Amino acid sequence: MNDCIFCKIIKGEIPKKFDFESEKLVTFPDINPSADIHLLIVPKEHISGIDEIGDRGQLLVEIYKVVKRQVKDNNLRDNSYRVVVNGGKAQHVPHLHFHFLG
Repeated sequence: MNDCIFCKIIKGEIPKKFDFESEKLVTFPDINPSADIHLLIVPKEHISGIDEIGDRGQLLVEIYKVVKRQVKDNNLRDNSYRVVVNGGKAQHVPHLHFHFLG
């Protein structure tokens, strides 16, 4: 998608430092954080929303591995974090992404 802000970030058209990058995902700080730690976990492939995941179940496994890593890296052992995914009108950017808040 040409005007997707997350696709532009992933392609490097908009500079952004990634906290984590793999073949399928990137994580970076939210521009308007809602918590002390507020990272976005974004698939590199443009997927419009949760309803378009289809047979990409392995992507969800990788997302939750990244969550587990963030919990450890940010010393959130007491489970003081949450993961949020929005859809439909609540999703401000039409590119599947997960909010990691701690």
